[in-house]
Amino acid sequence: MTTKTPPDKIGVCLVDDQTLVRQGIRSLLELSDDISVIAEAGDGAQAVAVIPQARPNVVLLDMRMPGMSGLDVLNALAAKNALPPTIILTTFDDDQLVLAGLKAGARGYLLKDVSLEQLVDAVKTVAGGGSLVAPVVTQRLLSGLERMQNDFTSLEQPDPLTDRETEILRLMAGGYSNKEIANSLAVAEGTVKNHVSNILSKLGVRDRTRAVLKAFEIGIV
Repeated sequence: MTTKTPPDKIGVCLVDDQTLVRQGIRSLLELSDDISVIAEAGDGAQAVAVIPQARPNVVLLDMRMPGMSGLDVLNALAAKNALPPTIILTTFDDDQLVLAGLKAGARGYLLKDVSLEQLVDAVKTVAGGGSLVAPVVTQRLLSGLERMQNDFTSLEQPDPLTDRETEILRLMAGGYSNKEIANSLAVAEGTVKNHVSNILSKLGVRDRTRAVLKAFEIGIV
């Protein structure tokens, strides 16, 4: 099912093969006045069909589904340039799968036992252009960066960042959007966007999440 996103609300698409899980998450999100569940998908193939049609502001995506997995969904939508801001939802503390999802374009991940407050905050953060990498990066996840083969499309030795770029990258790692970073640093949002573009170029990555992961990998943050 799909509906239009109501004005002044964040439209969310739920993707999970378990109906009870979708119903539970929907019930939680409906307690927020700022969020509306506008679409659902019970498997990966349905998600790939529904998401471009529904055009949600945020996707909550289960990674472990029979047939087409959440990772397959991320890759398929990214290949079509049709991947909305996406949060991985998982019951598994699976570092390798989470890292693969982040590198495929997800903005962060949450465990399914997340609280209502955490879930709502996460949806708002990602809808606002932020990411959820830093708050949930555990030591095991960082260790996973060392264990897995590095397939970032990036430079071996990134160009040095300026002090301001490093400051902005650390705020990006904290999940802050460009607007929030601009407010924090008392500069124009356009200035922050220019810095972010320079950061991505210097790190040799194509988006914010990969920039944060690369920053953790080389010890900038």
